[in-house]
Amino acid sequence: MSVKIRLKRFGSKKRPYYRLVVMDSRTARDGRAIEEVGHYHPIEAGERQLVIKEDRVREWLSQGAVPSDTVKNLLNSKNIYMPQ
Repeated sequence: MSVKIRLKRFGSKKRPYYRLVVMDSRTARDGRAIEEVGHYHPIEAGERQLVIKEDRVREWLSQGAVPSDTVKNLLNSKNIYMPQ
């Protein structure tokens, strides 16, 4: 089973917000998640835009979870994920 950290979309048309979730890679985008590790509101300003449970993300990364490209960029902005 390949585990990924990716975004799960919520919100209405033109007003999206996302949850950062750990999911099986074969699961649909809005399917059942293993764990929710944060949320991302692209419309918000400041610190409320991105909230991440750093300890849980680091734990999943150490267990081999692979972040999607977008999640990788979000984690880099918080200095959580530094690619080798």
